[in-house]
Amino acid sequence: MTDKTDQIIVVGHRNPDTDAITAALVYADFLRRMNVNAKAYRLGDLNNETKFVLQTAGVEQPDMIPDNIPEGTQVALVDHNESQQSMKDLKKMRVSHVVDHHKLGDLTTSEPVYLRFEPVGCTGTILTKIFRENHLDIDQKTATLLLSAILSDTLHFRSPTTTDDDKKVVEYLHPLAKIDDIQAYAGKLFEAKSDLTGFSASQILLLDFKTFPFQNEHWAVGTAETCNTDKILERKDEFLKVMIEEKKKHKLNGFLFCVVDILKEKNLTLIPTEDEDKVVRQAFKVDIKDGIADLGSNISRKKQIVPTLEAYFNGKNK
Repeated sequence: MTDKTDQIIVVGHRNPDTDAITAALVYADFLRRMNVNAKAYRLGDLNNETKFVLQTAGVEQPDMIPDNIPEGTQVALVDHNESQQSMKDLKKMRVSHVVDHHKLGDLTTSEPVYLRFEPVGCTGTILTKIFRENHLDIDQKTATLLLSAILSDTLHFRSPTTTDDDKKVVEYLHPLAKIDDIQAYAGKLFEAKSDLTGFSASQILLLDFKTFPFQNEHWAVGTAETCNTDKILERKDEFLKVMIEEKKKHKLNGFLFCVVDILKEKNLTLIPTEDEDKVVRQAFKVDIKDGIADLGSNISRKKQIVPTLEAYFNGKNK
């Protein structure tokens, strides 16, 4: 990492998905084009879908964030704003920019910051707007990154988080990315997303793993979006065992792992212990059999799973 103290480091969330990585790369590029010294970093290893996207775009992956970042370094957060999903020692840094499409979490700052939050399906949608508002051209590589992130985050418009803005931005980016067949390209994204060959149970559980505070409890919700749920669920017992181990390791009160069928738009969630069993039965009004809760079309962690859990815990503590 450069020694220049005026450099802004740009990061997405831990256990990064395609939106987190591409947003960091694109926003760092935007800041540089606005004559701001900025560099993108990542907070974890890339999943296979993100590797495919970067390879398609011809873009190098960002460096892993170093451990020795000086206190007071300026930080730009993309695709997240909650400290427990962010870099280590975030509270010792100077958060100067946030571009996000999630709910506002525990972020506090000692000075004014640039904030851009919109309730859309992907940070890439917001970033495209920012480029256009500032009359900046979007080249083929950047368009490919942004388009891929939107298709990934919205599951090609299947997710309930999808908005008209996401669809309009994809229409705008499509010719710039020079991708002939969007449907076929989305299929390739989902194939890469579903490819978990060689991954351990722990790696799969933590690929898309986020923690959330619910009143006095801390829970984790992991997701695996796939076109082949059977292949994941045949390892159910292995996952349940590792989930219990990870609960202890991360000092969690609960851990859910949602296996989302992209094409059928269905969520089968693994339930490791009686703690999660009780909460999920009451919060989602579902039965649980053999460690699996059928949550039906509740496929969005951001818009459906976490809000339902929040409502349950808020009602429980009244």
